Amino acid sequence: MFNDPAVWLPLAFAALMGLSILIYVVLDGFDLGVGILFPGASGAERDRMVASIGPFWDANETWLVLAIGLLLVAFPIAHGMILTALYLPVALMLVALILRGVAFEFRAKAEASWKPLWDRAFFGGSLLTALTQGYMLGLYVTGLESTLPTVSFGLLTAVCVAAGYALMGAAWLIIKTEGDLQRYAVKRARLALVVTMIGFLAISVATPLVSPRIFTKWFSLPEILFLSPLPITAGLLAVAVFIALSHLPDSRDRFRWVPFAGSAGIMVLAFFGLAYSFYPFIVPDRLTIYAAAAAPESLAIILFGALIVVPVIIAYSAFAYWVFRGKAGELRYD
Repeated sequence: MFNDPAVWLPLAFAALMGLSILIYVVLDGFDLGVGILFPGASGAERDRMVASIGPFWDANETWLVLAIGLLLVAFPIAHGMILTALYLPVALMLVALILRGVAFEFRAKAEASWKPLWDRAFFGGSLLTALTQGYMLGLYVTGLESTLPTVSFGLLTAVCVAAGYALMGAAWLIIKTEGDLQRYAVKRARLALVVTMIGFLAISVATPLVSPRIFTKWFSLPEILFLSPLPITAGLLAVAVFIALSHLPDSRDRFRWVPFAGSAGIMVLAFFGLAYSFYPFIVPDRLTIYAAAAAPESLAIILFGALIVVPVIIAYSAFAYWVFRGKAGELRYD
C-alpha cells in the first residue's frame, strides 16, 4: 500500500493540511479570542491585551494560508467544490481578517479620539472571523448542503467556535497578564467554557447522524471501545479547566497554564474525532482524498517544498514564543 505514491502521497498531504488547520485553530484561535474579549476591558487593558499577542498574530495566520495553499495544490478538485459551497462565508472571513489587520495597526497610529473606533473594528473583525469559521465547520459537518437545518446547525457551531476562541484567548491572557485583567480573563473563560462544550456535544451528536457511514464507524464494535477515550478525555479536560479556573487568579500563578493546555487539548481531541469521522473523504461522502489528489508526480515535487517550508514555519514560530515568553509588558511601538 505505502509503496504506491498514489496512496501515500495524498495521505501525506491530507496529514500536512490537517496539521496546519489544527495548529491554526490553537494558535490563531487564542489571538482571535483576545480580540473577541475587547468589550468589557478598559483602554489600558486593551493595550496590554494587544501587547500579549503582538509578536505572534501574524505568524499564527501563516498556518491558515498554508492549509488553504495545500488544499489548492494537492486537492484542486476538492478546493473548487469546498470553496464554491462556502463562497460567501469565505469572502466574509477574508473581509474580517483584513479589517482586523488594519485595525490592529491603525489603533496605534490614529489620534486618541479615533482609537475606540479601531478597537471596535478589531473586535468586530475578530468576532466575524470566528463566526464565519464556525459556520463553515457546521456546513462541512452536515455535508456542505445549504438547507434550513444545516444553516441552523452552522449558526450554532458559529457561536460555539467563537466561544471556543474566546476561551483560548482568555486562557492566554491568564498566562500573559496579572491583576484586574487576569481576573477579567478568568470570568470570561468560565462562561466561554460552558458554551464551547455545548458546541463540542452538538458536533459530536450531529456528525454521526448526518451520515450512516460515520455512524457505523463510531458505533460498531469494537470501534466504539477504542474511540470512547476521545469524548471521555475531552470531558475530563473540561472538568480540569473548570476546577483550575475556580482557583484562579492565584497569588503564585501555579495553575495559569492549565486552562490553556486543557482548552488546546479539547480542540485537539475534537479535531481527531472529525478527522476519523470523515476519512478518507475530503468532501463529505462525495470525494475521497485519493480521487481529489493531483498527479503523484506533482505531489512529489510539492512535498519536497513542503518539507522545507513547514519546519521553517515551526522553527520561527517556536523562536518567537521563546523570545517573548513571560508576562506581557506595556504596549510600545518604538
